[in-house]
Amino acid sequence: MPQPAGLILTPGAGASRDHHTLVAVERAVAPLPTERLDFPYRIAGKRMPDRPPVAVAHLREEAARFAAALGTSTDRLLLGGRSYGGRMCSMAVAEGLPAAGLVLLSYPLHPPGKPDRLRVEHLPAIDVPVLLVSGDRDPFGTPDELAEHAAAIRGPVTLVTLPGAHDVKGKDAEVAAAVAGWVATL
Repeated sequence: MPQPAGLILTPGAGASRDHHTLVAVERAVAPLPTERLDFPYRIAGKRMPDRPPVAVAHLREEAARFAAALGTSTDRLLLGGRSYGGRMCSMAVAEGLPAAGLVLLSYPLHPPGKPDRLRVEHLPAIDVPVLLVSGDRDPFGTPDELAEHAAAIRGPVTLVTLPGAHDVKGKDAEVAAAVAGWVATL
């Protein structure tokens, strides 16, 4: 497989493209071209995140635009982001958006305190390399829950667990190093 040509990073539901973790990851993977994106609701100044069909359509458009700007196709791009953003990227790939891999930071496996409301239906349709970086006390999914459900992904999965909750507070350097290290193996 050729080296990835670029990385698209998306924020969690309450953040923007300028979230400190995304900025740290962009710096860590340099000189790999990176595009940090906002979703349509954020661009429009709204607080409520887009429904998946809107977010996935936006990702398709932005991935095609970024790939064209790099003179390549979306199957050479890594897609990912924090929480909601990573989930939307994983859904886009599961629904057929060609990609080189997924970078899923603090993946929201289920709402906090509601482990019965899993967001995993699409995982078996993913057949690209996947990196999952999460905190060991993440209320959106424990390391054991994440490992159990990531087993449904058909592509190779790398799980990295860091000390912390969903925000993995104060661990931007470690998150960024995990992403850069994984990207170097592709």
